Amino acid sequence: MNEKALENIDIPSFRQDLIGWYQSNKRDLPWREDKDPYKVWVSEIMLQQTKVDTVIPYFNQFIEKYPTLSDLANADQQDVLKTWEGLGYYSRARNLQNAVREVVADYNGKVPANEKDLGALKGVGPYTKGAILSIAFQQPVPAVDGNVMRVLSRILKIEDNIALPKIKKQFEKYVDELISTVDPSSFNQGMMELGALICTPKSPMCMFCPVQEHCQAYADGVEEQLPVKSKAKKQKRVPYVVLLIRNEKNQYVIEKRPGDGLLANLYQFPMVPSAEIGMDHIENWVEMEYGLTIRLNEKKGELKHVFSHIIWQLEILEATTETAELRDERIQFVDQTGLNDFPFPVSHQKMMKYIRGE
Repeated sequence: MNEKALENIDIPSFRQDLIGWYQSNKRDLPWREDKDPYKVWVSEIMLQQTKVDTVIPYFNQFIEKYPTLSDLANADQQDVLKTWEGLGYYSRARNLQNAVREVVADYNGKVPANEKDLGALKGVGPYTKGAILSIAFQQPVPAVDGNVMRVLSRILKIEDNIALPKIKKQFEKYVDELISTVDPSSFNQGMMELGALICTPKSPMCMFCPVQEHCQAYADGVEEQLPVKSKAKKQKRVPYVVLLIRNEKNQYVIEKRPGDGLLANLYQFPMVPSAEIGMDHIENWVEMEYGLTIRLNEKKGELKHVFSHIIWQLEILEATTETAELRDERIQFVDQTGLNDFPFPVSHQKMMKYIRGE
């Protein structure tokens, strides 16, 4: 850690200014109503890679359906994924449920209040661990995410590349020095709130910042040049043809994705890797892959779905089949109403409008 980074900051005054501002300006969010570690945990998992306004209705629905750790532990995973549907990054939901089951089985249904046990749970990384321990248990443990690194890179004028794991470790050490031992909950949440409301990625509102006088980047006029972050690798584009296959009973073919990897255990309409197969060979490929005889009909539309590492280019086609019995265990016939019972990724949810005739 660069010890000099903290030399120019009055730490007690910084804490006081940050916490005072947070307590007067914090948003009214449902997971802040109490210090229930389970609710803090759920909210922090949902908030990873998802905006607050998007999370609020999902959080309320989730807690209403699974109000306790035991409720979530005992729930059917398909139901949990269906409740999570639309939030994306579904591995978060699976890891959360698996970790909650571990808490119920091994910790008498109580979220562990120590770093070692909590950090060993599936999907609980350093940030989530710090958030739970500080917010729910008032322990002075750093909770460092991209928001916090952006804020601190400006306050301390850190010009290191925050995309590097070793630099994130440095930021955790800075927060360890800065965090309030009296009110770590308000300190960590204040840092998050400051990044969300004031110290934004572009055009930070420095004139409204409660810790402006402590900010070395502002003093030097370089706040918009920080943080330094290397650009992510260019996403690979992968084209698919998605088939809305209907039989004589007006039922549609859906497929369950594998139990691991991208969108594990979710359901989708069959996807043909068109770059490999070619448009002229789709019917043959479906018969070879699924034992399903189809006839292609009209094109219904196109969709682009962006993941962190790849982009799906989706061409959506209608098809019909006279195959009465499906032999491949991955696929099944479901009527239009029954489609609502299965968890689909967002891209395939958007295709439902063609089935509904919208």
